Amino acid sequence: MTDSPVVAPVARPESLLALQFPSDPQVSPDGRRVAFVLSRVEEEEPLKPQKDWARPRYRSHIWLSEGGPARAFTAGEGRDHSPRWSPDGQTLAFVRDGAGRQGQLYLLPVAGGEARRATGFRNGVQGLQWSPDGRFIAFLTLADDEDKRDERGEARVITRARYRFNGLDWLPEVPARLWLYDVQGNEVREWYAPAVGLSAFQWRPDSSGVLLVGSRDDLEASQWRNEVFELPLDGAARQLTDWQASIQAVVPHTDGGFVLVGREAGQRNTRYAHLYRFAPDGSWVEVDAGRDFPLGNLVGGDCHVGTMPDSPAWLDDGTLLVLGTVRGSAGLFRISMDGAVAAQDHDPEGVIAAFTARGGGVALLRERASRFPEVELNGVRVTDLNAALPFPARVPQRVTFPTGLGEGEGWVLLPDGEGPVPALLNIHGGPHTDYGHAFTHEFQLMAARGYGVCYSNPRGSVGYGQAWVDDIHGRWGTVDQADLLAFFDRCLEAAPRLDGGRTGVMGGSYGGFMTNWITAHTDRFQVAVTDRSICNLISFGGTSDIGLRFWDDELGLNFHRRADQARLWQMSPLQYVENVRTPTLIVHSVLDHRCPIEQAEQWYAALTLHGVPVRFVRFPGEDHELSRSGRPDRRLTRLHEYLDWLDRWLNPKEQPERPSRETATA
Repeated sequence: MTDSPVVAPVARPESLLALQFPSDPQVSPDGRRVAFVLSRVEEEEPLKPQKDWARPRYRSHIWLSEGGPARAFTAGEGRDHSPRWSPDGQTLAFVRDGAGRQGQLYLLPVAGGEARRATGFRNGVQGLQWSPDGRFIAFLTLADDEDKRDERGEARVITRARYRFNGLDWLPEVPARLWLYDVQGNEVREWYAPAVGLSAFQWRPDSSGVLLVGSRDDLEASQWRNEVFELPLDGAARQLTDWQASIQAVVPHTDGGFVLVGREAGQRNTRYAHLYRFAPDGSWVEVDAGRDFPLGNLVGGDCHVGTMPDSPAWLDDGTLLVLGTVRGSAGLFRISMDGAVAAQDHDPEGVIAAFTARGGGVALLRERASRFPEVELNGVRVTDLNAALPFPARVPQRVTFPTGLGEGEGWVLLPDGEGPVPALLNIHGGPHTDYGHAFTHEFQLMAARGYGVCYSNPRGSVGYGQAWVDDIHGRWGTVDQADLLAFFDRCLEAAPRLDGGRTGVMGGSYGGFMTNWITAHTDRFQVAVTDRSICNLISFGGTSDIGLRFWDDELGLNFHRRADQARLWQMSPLQYVENVRTPTLIVHSVLDHRCPIEQAEQWYAALTLHGVPVRFVRFPGEDHELSRSGRPDRRLTRLHEYLDWLDRWLNPKEQPERPSRETATA
């Protein structure tokens, strides 16, 4: 007898179910411990599995480390998340979902004991923050509000500019209120009821109150105009700024002032957010004018399930630690109030996806394109999740391409072997995001299936300087298309295994727009996958949750102005749909309010009428985030649909007949 050959494991759609996703790393007040969330996929009812089909769902628990290998801190059938250390480091507050109840506030002694439930609202709580003196925990909740209109079949009367939002569906008539939990008294009270939903809040260092980020009215909120307000423990909120522009975060200072993260009024969406130092008297100055990379991690990946904290943190009274995206990487940088910028922890071929800093310590998530995200505490890795990968991860090859603004970059991920393989052009969303050194299960999966995966950062992407982002303002489908096709040509040259006669194009959101645009302007691709896409810029403006403002910022145009409509239609792929003959898979989620499903419906109807082979896959109960954090079984279905469609047109036993230009436009 001879031994059976050992078959190396490969990435499959189902390998997604074996992954464990870390998130929300929270360093302790003394900087020596970290609490984080670890999410895994389990059968929804392990003791009573469905006979006809599996029902995999995310389940999360909180883990702790003191610098060594992390250990589970909570257990049970529910979902535990949002761990927050008490200022003395003795207690963890967290949110627990389960037993038919939305997430409630719990407290658990770090030394051991039983978790104590502190709230019992009908709705869940979110945004937990301890006061620096440890007396209170502030949080947001809708408390016991109910909206049964849809269940009762009642009419819904709309009178506000914003009434639906991606990930939330219908916005509540009354926004979530800010509540206080008195830790010693074990009492909960409503603290503040804003007229418009709050986007952020932070305690003052002396525990005298909080700074709030919100809008003065709903119309201003729809136009992304925010202000900073101060709310004392006892007293009314008062407005501190007259900013009238986007604010991403506010960081209070011990001197009574604060740092605002945002853009000044009149600046468009392509502008990087900057740091503005506000003195206690209200005067302000931009402190980082020389920084030419965006704050936060904007490198796309699909293994980030949960909260990814990235707010700037004070290292001392004059220095902030920030997360920033540089080219295809993301790292930590120090920015002093005199404007000096210095790298603290930046790997040009790595990504720090989230961080917190306190007490001289830093907790973070770190990953590479070929290494799964791991939790680190003060430079020491405390998880070993990459070792549990059910497949070997491939390392991409960097490919550069020429542009009108200098050299661009991208990557190609090749399958094993020597023979020719089909080539896929993947286009990221945004457009002001980034591809790069993040671990992407979907890319690994496609390479394992035998496809060469090509992905890049054309003009409009972030991390390459302000001029690189600005260059597509008002002209989607021009220089960005030129960059994408130039990059793809260079991939074919740099990796001779790529078969230029078997090619596909795909992307999501803006990447879906570009997929539609490219297939309407060239026949060079044999197959397309357009995911959560845009095809009609005019109807998008009136249906998207960001539509009232988005085209103004991106294109300098808007759907409600007659003078702009001809230009918006000229930039819409739908105008050129009669040119399309590329077999197209359309993927969209019913509750996607960012790129509403009516966009997919229009594209599907038009392709059908023109005789183009098309398949439309609609996902119920999902929104714009399906590919990154959607329900696991639906993510699996999406991946299978992708692969089946690609295999049909690029790796078939018998090549299906592709419609001619004449057939497609008849």
